[in-house]
Order: sequence, then C-alpha cells, then structure tokens
Amino acid sequence: MSWAPWALDEAGARGGLPAGRNWPSPDGAWEEEEEEEEEEEEEEAMTPPILVTGGTGTLGRLVVPRLHEAGYEVRVLSRHRHQDQDAIRYLSGDLATGEGIDAAVDGVGTIVHLAGSPKGDQVKAAQLVQAASRAGAAHLVFVSVVGADKIPVTSGIDRAMFGYFAAKWAAEQLIAGSGLPYTTLRATQFHSLTLLTVRQLARLPVIPVPAGWRFQPIDPGEVAERLVALALGRPAGLVPEVGGPRVYGLAELVRGYLEARGRYRPILPVWLPGGANRAFRAGANLAPERAVGRRSWEEFLADQVSQPSHSSSGPT
Repeated sequence: MSWAPWALDEAGARGGLPAGRNWPSPDGAWEEEEEEEEEEEEEEAMTPPILVTGGTGTLGRLVVPRLHEAGYEVRVLSRHRHQDQDAIRYLSGDLATGEGIDAAVDGVGTIVHLAGSPKGDQVKAAQLVQAASRAGAAHLVFVSVVGADKIPVTSGIDRAMFGYFAAKWAAEQLIAGSGLPYTTLRATQFHSLTLLTVRQLARLPVIPVPAGWRFQPIDPGEVAERLVALALGRPAGLVPEVGGPRVYGLAELVRGYLEARGRYRPILPVWLPGGANRAFRAGANLAPERAVGRRSWEEFLADQVSQPSHSSSGPT
C-alpha cells in the first residue's frame, strides 16, 4: 500500500486530528489507524510467493536470502531435494524435461530464472516460459551475460568455446517474445568464474593465453542485489547491463594470480580463429560504460588465495 507521511502530517496539523485518527468516513464514524494496519497485513498475506530457479547455485544462494529478508515467501526449484527453511520452500523439478515445473509455478507472482548451464539454456527457458504462461505469472526475471547478442556462434570452434553465449541469446529472445511481462539483466563474468578459468590455466607448465582476451569480473553479490531490486519492481524489459569496476587482460589476471600464490609460469599468447574469438578480442563481452561494480578483482583474489583451492561455478 502506498502512503505519503508528509501529506498525513500536514492534514493532521491543519485539521487538528486526534492522535491515531483519520478523517471521518461518510457516515461520520472515525476510522482507526488499526484498521489500515489490518488491511496492510492482509495485503502482505496475499502477496504471492516468488519462485527462484537455480536457487542453490552461485547466484541463487545470494538471491534467495535477500528475497526472504525483504519479507517474501520464496520457492526454490532444484533437481535435488533440500530441507525447507523458514519461508523458503524447496521444490523438486527439472527444467530440461519439464518435470515438476507446473507445480512449482502454480500461484507464484514473480519468477527469477537463474538456472543455467553451458548447454541447453534455451530448452530450459522454453519449459519455464510455457509453464509460466499457463500459470499466468506476472513477472519473469532472467539473468543473461554481456555479449550474448554480439558474439556470433556459427562454426564448430565457436560452438565449442562460446556455446554458452549462444544459448543465453536464444533464451533472451524466447523470453522477450513469450508475451510474459519480463526483465532481463546482463552481467559480465563473475569473480568466481574468472578465478576458475585462471586456476585451470595456472596448472600448466606453460600457460597458453588467448591473445586479446579481456574480462571485467564482477562480484556476484552485487549482481544479486540488482536482481532482487528488479524482481521486486515492475517488468522493465532489457535493462542496463552491470559490469565489474575494471577491465583486465586475461594474461594480467593470470600473472596476478601466480604472483599471489608465489608461483611463476611462462605465458604464451595464442591467436585463436573464428568470428566469436574476433568479437571477444574486440570486447563484445565487456561493458566498460557500465562499470558499476564496487568490489575489485584484487580484493576478491586477496580473500581467495589464503583459502584452499576449490571449484567455483559459473555466472548462473
């Protein structure tokens, strides 16, 4: 319920209303503030739950508690069983097959679609869109990746290395053309995914680094903050991208990681063919004009190098 405290204060001052009273109703009876509070409580009780797909992943684990803290009942769709927590309910379902999806979307108002994988994003989006349309969902929020619309994936090499971008782009188009009210947010590479890439390269005695590749790592917690704000707002279509605070060459990221670990490896620039690699070298995966991230790669790396090495999942 929207309200304007300044208007109430002015009205009270002008009319000299007793504390806890509003203007009289047409029949002359005073309406107590308690009645308005009861109405607000009823409206809150009728607020439909929010469904989060991929709620147990890197980004989902940050989005779900924020939605809960905002006072919403949250449903989390997962392929595996989990114990319910407070107002967080875990539902089993598989977006790849459609199993359990209708039950998951039944009665929800907003769906935050974070489930993703290197392949098949468009298939999962199609299953979700169909179920959401049948359920009459009011808002579908989707997280995509910067460059999804700019990196051509045509050759075998392109598909092997950049199929993720093509799948995200296909999912974006499917959602935009679904007729559902939607919001799509594109983000640059997460710190955790960048670290995973760097760690894998650093295991080699000589590190081959694709020439011209650059990244703009962003903290997933900051992406989660933006997604929650969008999920609680009105559908806005494709919104401005979010990127990390700085752009780095991949060779620079590898050297920084090696230095932080007290290691040395020779780095060998490698020129890769294909249209997708050409677009990557041109910065199609970057959003320097949207460098809104606050936590730097250096801050993230300093926190990580003192911890045991472990695998980190990608941006969805």
